[in-house]
Amino acid sequence: MKEFLVQINSIEDVKELVTSATMLECDIDVLSGRYLVDAKSIMGLFSLDLGKPVTIQIHGTDELCDEFYSSIKHMVLQNQ
Repeated sequence: MKEFLVQINSIEDVKELVTSATMLECDIDVLSGRYLVDAKSIMGLFSLDLGKPVTIQIHGTDELCDEFYSSIKHMVLQNQ
């Protein structure tokens, strides 16, 4: 499992994150405070407070983790 923080700034970012997550055969969770939603659920993501950074947890192989990370790298917060 890999975990990192991302900042989602727009509706396009939400769409991109969901599209990238849907293309992978592993579970990807998004955590915001005490809430956890499936990264493949656009409605779930819109139910979160996206004004703050959220935590991404990828439950898959290293290759799948790296592929997902690369696809949303521009949203990842570097100072973790």
